Amino acid sequence: MDERPLVVVHPPSSTGGRRVTVRAETLGTAYEPGDIVEFLSLAGLDPDPVWFDDPALLEWRGGGRDVWA
Repeated sequence: MDERPLVVVHPPSSTGGRRVTVRAETLGTAYEPGDIVEFLSLAGLDPDPVWFDDPALLEWRGGGRDVWA
């Protein structure tokens, strides 16, 4: 069983925003936490129970949810 987080929020880019992937598929670039919720919904996941500090769901690379630049 794969124990890696389902969603990876990559480090902020030099042009702004953070790439978001679900199971290694790029969903887009997030510029705020609300964008991540939208991407999860578009990917068919239920965004309502999302806890941004849940390491089983989200992996924040290059800073946590307060780092966007």
